[in-house]
Amino acid sequence: MKYFVADAFTDALFGGNPAGVCLPEQPLDDALMQRIAAENNLAETAFLRRRGDGDYGLRWFTPEVEMDLCGHATLASAFVLHHVMREIEEAYRFHTKSGLLTVTPAADGLYEMNFPAWPARPVDTTPAMEAALCCHVVEAHAARDLLLLVENEAAVRALRPDFAALAALPDCFGVIVTAKGDTADFVSRFFAPAAGIPEDPVTGSAHSMLIPFWAARLGKTRLVAKQLSARGGTLCCGDCGTRVKIAGRAALYLEGEIHV
Repeated sequence: MKYFVADAFTDALFGGNPAGVCLPEQPLDDALMQRIAAENNLAETAFLRRRGDGDYGLRWFTPEVEMDLCGHATLASAFVLHHVMREIEEAYRFHTKSGLLTVTPAADGLYEMNFPAWPARPVDTTPAMEAALCCHVVEAHAARDLLLLVENEAAVRALRPDFAALAALPDCFGVIVTAKGDTADFVSRFFAPAAGIPEDPVTGSAHSMLIPFWAARLGKTRLVAKQLSARGGTLCCGDCGTRVKIAGRAALYLEGEIHV
């Protein structure tokens, strides 16, 4: 099968978040897709196939689990279809575990994703949260992930969390740490050690929570976000009520074949 790696949420190689994109000609069973994702050893590998109706089926796997939603591998999939395979569409329609997702390419190189919004509910802060982050936690909120608000951008940049303690926090897939930004509207970092991802470089799906959270606080529907991992990434965000828009660029790193 054809296989690509693209760096998402960046316009230059070695930034953003690298995603694998597999284009199998025949359906693959779940166990094989999981083994391929483990072999690729990227935060996510996407498996993408054209359907009979012209849309695409899309699934995402970390090295250890299948994901319900993944932003950077969705952006990378649309980028590969549009920029590399030249399967030109006004908007790419992906059928996923999170329903129908669309990605619209723009002339300026942005790919705008339409994702579900995940409003978070407030939860109590705990000593375990602060011990895991080695940082003061101002507020805590929960949906799929645990969102922890810290004091400022400098605190987000300086984090050196205890990954074992993060993995032990209950009732969450990953942990988002966020603050109001100095260099953007808001900043974040994302950790999911329980899923085999100690720190994810740029996490599109986390912004399904982050966008409604910060749109309400800042009174804005259009926001610019930065994820402050070592690789770093920039996301152009829009709050649309029950949906969010997340846009970014991508760069092709690798094109090859997988033999199974």
